[in-house]
Amino acid sequence: MKPAPFEYQAPDSLDAALEVLARHGGDAKVLAGGQSLIPVLNFRLAQPALLVDLNKLAELSFIRRGEDGGLRIGAMTRHRSLERDPLVREAAPLLAETVPWIAHPQIRNRGTAGGSLAHADPAAELPAIAVALRARFLLRKAGGERWVTAADFFQGLFTTALEPEELLVEIALPPRPERTGWSFQEIARRHGDYATVGVAAQVTLEEDGRDDGRCREARLVYLSVGQTPVEARAAAALLAGTDLGPEAIRAAAETASRDEMDPTGDVHATPEFKRHLARVLTGRALRSAAERARAGRS
Repeated sequence: MKPAPFEYQAPDSLDAALEVLARHGGDAKVLAGGQSLIPVLNFRLAQPALLVDLNKLAELSFIRRGEDGGLRIGAMTRHRSLERDPLVREAAPLLAETVPWIAHPQIRNRGTAGGSLAHADPAAELPAIAVALRARFLLRKAGGERWVTAADFFQGLFTTALEPEELLVEIALPPRPERTGWSFQEIARRHGDYATVGVAAQVTLEEDGRDDGRCREARLVYLSVGQTPVEARAAAALLAGTDLGPEAIRAAAETASRDEMDPTGDVHATPEFKRHLARVLTGRALRSAAERARAGRS
């Protein structure tokens, strides 16, 4: 199939793009990398009256240090840039480790950070990573802007906090604490396919006195086990104050897979098998993250 007829505009500035959206609102669709939108249009699952192409907005393509020492990423930054930029590896190694799992190189050459986040596919990697890293998103419209946390941004299946006239223009990642380890684990039928289950883990160790080496904070965020990225807060809380030993990791993995997700089955995996994968991947991710934190790879 081919898309239904639509008008096309390619603004050459962010202000011009926002003015177009202010006029057309819900009648318009925004084109970033197009790796998800174009198939949707071809199947006529979406039939916008207007397509607004953002690919001339070079001002939205950047990776730089924030004033707080964190990382700032423009919404039109390509996945390939995230994969290769040394600043990403230094400031956000969990993100750098995850990006190669996104689809295939041809897709990463075109796909954008903002496009993936705004699409809000629960099987996509970047939404889960954004929640795990406590990202904030800058949403802008003609005449105003607001910051929204990643946890509040994803509201349901392919549903976000974006209003029809708003654009996601920037992603802000806070600085990573000292003695923090990370890991991303995913199972798919083939590398580059949608994940059957994936998990992002991050652990931060205590630094003072006799508690040195014990877990101060842990985060576990899953993809493909719900309608949004699923953060396992109860499981993470079980790890606080522990030495991240086998029993603590086993208890966290069991709690997360049993109590904190509601996966649906598909032709590739039953809900029970997805819970099993989540349990196994949680163990792998926590062991890897703990090892990195203990080695001082912060």
